[in-house]
Amino acid sequence: MDVKDLRYFVAVYEAEGFSRASRELGTVQSNVSARIRNLEGALGVPLFERRYRRVAPTAGADKLYRHAKKVISSLNEAERALKRERQKGFTLLELLVVVVIIGLLAGFVAPRYFGQVGKSEVATAKAQIDALEKALDQYRLDTGRYPSNELGLKALVERPPEEPKWNGPYLKKSVPLDPWGKPYLYKIPGAKWDFELVSYGRDGKPGGSGEDADIGNH
Repeated sequence: MDVKDLRYFVAVYEAEGFSRASRELGTVQSNVSARIRNLEGALGVPLFERRYRRVAPTAGADKLYRHAKKVISSLNEAERALKRERQKGFTLLELLVVVVIIGLLAGFVAPRYFGQVGKSEVATAKAQIDALEKALDQYRLDTGRYPSNELGLKALVERPPEEPKWNGPYLKKSVPLDPWGKPYLYKIPGAKWDFELVSYGRDGKPGGSGEDADIGNH
């Protein structure tokens, strides 16, 4: 992760999209996407949920933005100061500013910083599952049945063939991925209920504990 990654992240966050951010940054969209992927890889958490024509920040992105904005502002101030004094060499104050910025950057990626992000992601997953469950119930009220395993959650946003009573879309946007960037598992019938909605947590595998624990609709 470098400062340019953070600049691109802030631009995408504020523009709510890669296309607009690329125009503001004066670069192509593929460069912006690559920078965001690099940042997500370095931090180990997804930062944006890709949706039609826009992106939505995750809980981790909200936390990162507040700190990244401060770092970028401090860095811009340092750069302006250095340019003013370019011919005079570094002053002690300017060196201290650079040291502070480096310290802030190191603080971003410290594991303890992202310890709280995991809790927010679990809460986000539970909220998304609750919204999907309500959408599925409305689908059943309209059509008389829940979507089959073959149709899956896609039936909430796209009319299935030969389903005349479909009155969707039942979600305002596309079917979300879980906070760790993986699709929710939809299974009908469920082991105990009409259907199951499950996120396998951070590790994407059944079982586990903490952030790796399964999160379901019951």
